[in-house]
Amino acid sequence: MDLQLTGKKAFVSGSAEGIGYAIAKALATEGVDVMTNGRDTVKLSAAVA
Repeated sequence: MDLQLTGKKAFVSGSAEGIGYAIAKALATEGVDVMTNGRDTVKLSAAVA
C-alpha cells in the first residue's frame, strides 16, 4: 500500500517492541525516516536492525 509518506519523518515512542515496534516497522516500510525510542538498549538495537 502506498500511503505517500516517502520522505516524511516520524517519532515512535516505545518502538522497541509491541505495538510501537509494529508502527515503526510499517512506517519504515512506507519510506518514512523513523526515530525510535525505548528503555531497553538491547531490544531497541534489535528493533533498529
